[in-house]
Amino acid sequence: MKTSAVAGRTPAPIRYRIEPIRPEAHLFEVTLEIAAPDPLGQKLALPVWIPGSYLVREFAKHIVRLEVRDERPRSRLQVAKLDKNTWAAGPATGALVVVYQVYAWDLSVRAAHLDTQHGFFNGTSVFLRVVGQEHVPHEVEIVAPRGPAFRDWRVATTLPEHGAKRHGFGRYRAKDYDALVDHPVEMGVFELLRFKACGVPHEVAITGRVPKLDAQRVCADLQKICEAQIRLFEPDSASAPFQRYLFLVMVLGEGYGGLEHRSSTALICSRESLPAATGRDPGESYGSFLGLASHEYFHSWNIKRIKPARFAPYDFDRENYTSLLWIFEGFTSYYDDLVLVRTGLVSEQHYLESLAKTITEVEGARGRLRQSLAESSHDAWIKYYRQDENSPNAIVSYYKKGALVGLGLDLLIRSASRGRRSLDDVMRVLWVRFGRDFFPRGAHGLGEDEFAGLVAESTGVDVARELRHWAYGTADVPLAALFKPFGIALRTGSDAAHLARPTLGVRVAAEGSAARLATVFDDSPAQRAGLSAGDVLVALEGLRITPGNLDVLLERYRLGEKVRIHAFRRDELIEAELILYAGPPVQWKLSFEPGPKRLRQAWLGAS
Repeated sequence: MKTSAVAGRTPAPIRYRIEPIRPEAHLFEVTLEIAAPDPLGQKLALPVWIPGSYLVREFAKHIVRLEVRDERPRSRLQVAKLDKNTWAAGPATGALVVVYQVYAWDLSVRAAHLDTQHGFFNGTSVFLRVVGQEHVPHEVEIVAPRGPAFRDWRVATTLPEHGAKRHGFGRYRAKDYDALVDHPVEMGVFELLRFKACGVPHEVAITGRVPKLDAQRVCADLQKICEAQIRLFEPDSASAPFQRYLFLVMVLGEGYGGLEHRSSTALICSRESLPAATGRDPGESYGSFLGLASHEYFHSWNIKRIKPARFAPYDFDRENYTSLLWIFEGFTSYYDDLVLVRTGLVSEQHYLESLAKTITEVEGARGRLRQSLAESSHDAWIKYYRQDENSPNAIVSYYKKGALVGLGLDLLIRSASRGRRSLDDVMRVLWVRFGRDFFPRGAHGLGEDEFAGLVAESTGVDVARELRHWAYGTADVPLAALFKPFGIALRTGSDAAHLARPTLGVRVAAEGSAARLATVFDDSPAQRAGLSAGDVLVALEGLRITPGNLDVLLERYRLGEKVRIHAFRRDELIEAELILYAGPPVQWKLSFEPGPKRLRQAWLGAS
């Protein structure tokens, strides 16, 4: 139940204190103070998932100790564990104080990590929810670790300061629990870059060593991305939906990933993906970093504010199902690289090459013929985020095919309206209807069946049939036809010799010098012969197979020939005879054609 304010008085805030008590042991200690607990006994719950990552992660498993006391008689209270993530404290006569420790050793953007070099946490993994009081203000005091080794540590977060100085330890405040857990926190020694986009302060906090970083280039390029996206949604006012924005960047030897928040994003990237001040071209890895930053920044509108009705509000205790992730993740994946080409950060030719790779990947996977985008979105919790050896045969990516649906709709709308309307118009209407005014007229997010009607309303183009086939069925987006009015040709890039190479129809993973089958594709020679994922290939016609020589061995045979394979399944040697077929899947290429360029220029150069 919700507690109510007395006679119009402002309810007392929920107060937290979080301290890295033992960085070497990866332990945060959290003290939670509830001024007006439920008189029948206060329930406490920790989220089981974090918005933006659709998998139940069971953050409660990292709570290693929890105690509750009643402050008025200063006595300990009994606390009962009700289920995997919920506790119930006995009735208190005064304020309720909960003290617990959180083990933080998840080096990702999703949870919490603490060592002697830095600390990072998302609120969903460290802040217990006071059930019934989620709507009241929440305050948190972020405390520095003790000892001279940590005297240079600072804090990076977009939580509003409530006594703390910017980048300092101290008190911060959020309007409610949902806001509290949507501002990740980085603490430690980090490099801080600053720039403005459409007048809004932006910061980049970089944790990890990056020798000779070209900070000026990073800021200039991110500024272009941010300003382009702000103007896409607000072409007249160029106003952002936040007062400041923060990129939290964790730099590793190898790594890649990001998670969106309402006024910040947490990113992981490899060291080589950031440019050095030597003037050398950082190559494609830097483009990947910019694409990642562009993707998560676009989410500031598309999922953090424009969201499915079923996410408004979030239910942190269980899976939140929607069939629309192909819009919120897929369209974001479409726009992330499109913004790069529109701002001149990548060339049009490079952009076409990137699109061709996505088309090849999507249309080369059998799973697209068995699962629709709507089904993929709904089952993300159990399929996309829990992929196994059969996933390429069974599922489709709502990121990648969703991006192709966004592309197809954009091309279709631009052609049908003769360039007067585009998917940009649809995104702006979504923003005005569901984001900018924070759910006006009783609306609470995009309904499951509203999108086709909204496209027709905002562009005058009826796309219901296309969506029925592309998103709710398993049809491929007919991109070759859709590209023609734009002077772009989609063709196979594979020559006859390449297509004639024999294959087993498998994906091989290296385990030392052994070649283990990671995936056996449907209806492949390997599957027909009875080989399975997990089998370790030993020999082809008596010659040893390694991860690096399988294709070389196969080149000595013709299509249709029968070959003998030996493999280990578990610890037993098996033998299989199979008939080779052609592969790999067709490689697609995009190229510019002579002719009218008006539609193409408007599409790739739109502001």
